[in-house]
Amino acid sequence: MQAPYIPAPAQPTRTFAQRFSATRRGARLARLLAAHQLTEWGHPYGTEVHDTVVLVVAELAANAALHGRVPGRDFALYLAWGEARGVIRIEVTDTHPALPTRRTPPPEEDQGRGLLLVDELATHWGVRDRVGPGKTVWAECATFPPA
Repeated sequence: MQAPYIPAPAQPTRTFAQRFSATRRGARLARLLAAHQLTEWGHPYGTEVHDTVVLVVAELAANAALHGRVPGRDFALYLAWGEARGVIRIEVTDTHPALPTRRTPPPEEDQGRGLLLVDELATHWGVRDRVGPGKTVWAECATFPPA
């Protein structure tokens, strides 16, 4: 007797994963490598998808390096392009236990707007626990306009 066919769950078409030092230099490198990966995936510099995803990566990586920093620990960036779904998923994982908070800073402050930008640019975003200490902040950005 043959077992019934059970289709495999849909997997992202393409992925990228890398760990970075939890420093401003690490956050910058995460942004640069994400930009390069997007170009490799056919979303070149100057396109809306490229610029949106790179900005979201930059904000989440900067938050991981600034607010999620634990001495001696790094942060991880994971990108997945579900081509059929038309979504690029961004995940940034750090080892700090504090959850990110959205706030509206006073106009005279030059910082504190990262999650407000992510909220505007991403179609969805959130935070989830991870195995071990810390959390993963994730965001999804559309690669084509919704139907």
